[in-house]
Amino acid sequence: MDSELLERTAAELVAAGKGILAADESNGTMSSRLEAVGVKASAETRRGYRTNIFATAGYEIAVGGVILFDETIRQSMDDGTSVPDYLTSRGVHPGIKVDTGAKELAHHSGEKITEGLDGLRERCAEYFAMGARFAKWRAVIRIGEGIPSPANISTNAHALARYAAICQEQGLVPIIEPEVLMDGDHTAQRCYEVTAEILDA
Repeated sequence: MDSELLERTAAELVAAGKGILAADESNGTMSSRLEAVGVKASAETRRGYRTNIFATAGYEIAVGGVILFDETIRQSMDDGTSVPDYLTSRGVHPGIKVDTGAKELAHHSGEKITEGLDGLRERCAEYFAMGARFAKWRAVIRIGEGIPSPANISTNAHALARYAAICQEQGLVPIIEPEVLMDGDHTAQRCYEVTAEILDA
């Protein structure tokens, strides 16, 4: 584990005035967006859309990192430069979504667990070699009658911790995203309480 690289990358990602651009929509989501405006969805049209964003002049003054989807990190700009190399040349850290999505948590109706730990070490090593310097993992937490349950909170916290440790081991700064969904009729105070409980786990 290269602690110096991790610390430098983390500091640059959250430098004053900079944010992180999430460009990690799944192929299905990205295809739906293209088709909604009459563009035939394909790997090439998805590449064209995303690389057009990445080639925009001047955004690096406000963007410290870009989260990519697996398809995108393997693609190239119009001049043949790999997407990660191009972003790095602009002073922007390439990142990668490494979870494989949220699925129903067994025996816990309405609650989700994020999957993707199987093979994560190998994927992170490959992504680092491709130029990625940070990663993202999203846990989905719903608020409702009797949920989130302690099991849902602890299961997702455990997965997030394992993900973070593997990322750091492989040289990637882990972004930990426990997303407490706003959907529902709960109060802002209840959302605050659940968020605090998740962060404390």
